[in-house]
Amino acid sequence: MASNERSKHVTQGISRSPNRAMYYALGFEEADFDKPMIGIANGQSTITPCNAGLQPLADAATLAIKTAGGNPLVFGTPTISDGMAMGTEGMKYSLISREVIADCVETVVQGQWLDGVLVLGGCDKNMPGGMIGIVRTNVPAIYVYGGTIKPGRWKDQDLSIVSAFEAVGAYMAGAMTKEDFDGIERNACPTTGSCGGMYTANTMSSSFEALGMSLLNTSTLANPDPEILISAKRAGEVLVAAVERKLKPREIITRKSIENAVSLIMATGGSTNAVLHYLAIADAAEVDWTLDDFERVRRKVPVICNLKPSGDYMAVDLQKAGGIPQVLKILLNAGLLFGECITITGRTLAEELAQVPDLPPPDQKVIYHIQNALYQHGHLAVLKGNLAPNGAVAKISGLKNPSITGRARVFEDEESAMNAILDGVIESGDVMVLRYLGPKGGPGMPEMLAPTSALVGRGLAESVGLITDGRFSGGTWGLVVGHVAPEAYVGGPIALVENGDMITIDASSLTLELHVSEKELRNRRSLWTPPPQRYTRGVLAKFAALVKPANEGASTG
Repeated sequence: MASNERSKHVTQGISRSPNRAMYYALGFEEADFDKPMIGIANGQSTITPCNAGLQPLADAATLAIKTAGGNPLVFGTPTISDGMAMGTEGMKYSLISREVIADCVETVVQGQWLDGVLVLGGCDKNMPGGMIGIVRTNVPAIYVYGGTIKPGRWKDQDLSIVSAFEAVGAYMAGAMTKEDFDGIERNACPTTGSCGGMYTANTMSSSFEALGMSLLNTSTLANPDPEILISAKRAGEVLVAAVERKLKPREIITRKSIENAVSLIMATGGSTNAVLHYLAIADAAEVDWTLDDFERVRRKVPVICNLKPSGDYMAVDLQKAGGIPQVLKILLNAGLLFGECITITGRTLAEELAQVPDLPPPDQKVIYHIQNALYQHGHLAVLKGNLAPNGAVAKISGLKNPSITGRARVFEDEESAMNAILDGVIESGDVMVLRYLGPKGGPGMPEMLAPTSALVGRGLAESVGLITDGRFSGGTWGLVVGHVAPEAYVGGPIALVENGDMITIDASSLTLELHVSEKELRNRRSLWTPPPQRYTRGVLAKFAALVKPANEGASTG
């Protein structure tokens, strides 16, 4: 294989350099210096089941790259388990880990002057972090997803990690026995792999197929199944070919391909976190994409997949029904995708989908036709109003009544809000306001799965509203609004809410209103002072100092 310009820079640049000796220490032979150097950013970790099964995939990709004529060079990236950190101080590091992963990929690819990179990950922030790093470096790249977990099982019910969180609220409310509580907890996560519904990890991995940066039919495979090793091997081969063709990420990641990815997210009922992550990916790729674009896509793309958390089925069920390629083919035929977008294989998305059937198998119940969509419009709504002048994000699928007007119950932290729910203080008709949890105020914009799941467990998901400048887990559903901008820490209107104020959340009119006069708000603002920084040193302090607002993706790059 002929070396590309980056290979020549490395090999010719060290031809008479003592640095060459270090490559020999890695087992290089003379002929290897004419081959492309291809990094494998491996997120293998035994910290979380999401990443504990990645090493076999890294090994398969390594062998495939070597066989195809490349020099595979493996390096590590970290991960934070959202599910394990949820409800703790550790959750503040979750979004920050996205930035750290991006920095790792950029640092190694650029520092070692690699010709291409295969990024392999599993947990929620692995995907956007890896993709941000990919577009920063702009060398030929491919993303390999570690695969989904298989459903747990208890008393003939499929389980996911969200089942365990919701069980806490049900058990504390006296609506669940100790036997069932223990059974759900012990059986919710039976294998390695990422959380099994259309939560954040599966949302982002699925969207990468639509984006063109992952191979088709790879994002809903289960980690323990042998098929996923075949996909990793194929990814290695495709990447070496992309290096040869000099096909770079910024040729693939365009405004149109990002719209394809967002359309897929809407169609599958994906995570609110995807809004934050695609704003950050677009920013890194220097593509013009805003909150208003999400709303534009939402209005034209229906929800056609019946998937958890607001639906009935898991990612493995979607795979059996035809997977993401089947969903994409339906969207393409309906004129809701840009089929001309190039993919990592060098073929267009339309060409990649040519052999996919027009319709899913008739006996499945996961993927719906456009004509009988579950919801006529997408589920990720952008709300604005005097409480969120720069926007907020709500997931509105699965709700019988997407609006509420109620009295504010204000909390400055997640723990006190959680205690209020479990102690029965929160009642039907309340609107909980959780603030100082934004990108700067958290810092780190922690997810609120614990309180939202507790509301579900106590039967309050549709009668209590929850507003926050923090984030929500991909497993969250209910009358919840996150990413409120500006956040409380910088003096956004959410900082001025007082207990008893009336608030309206209306997903139908896309409004988020605080029913307090402008005169009173001006008076409150004159008395408001920003709280002291919670952290003054370390990664949390650095993140708080550098991070952009949520409506711009909450990135630091």
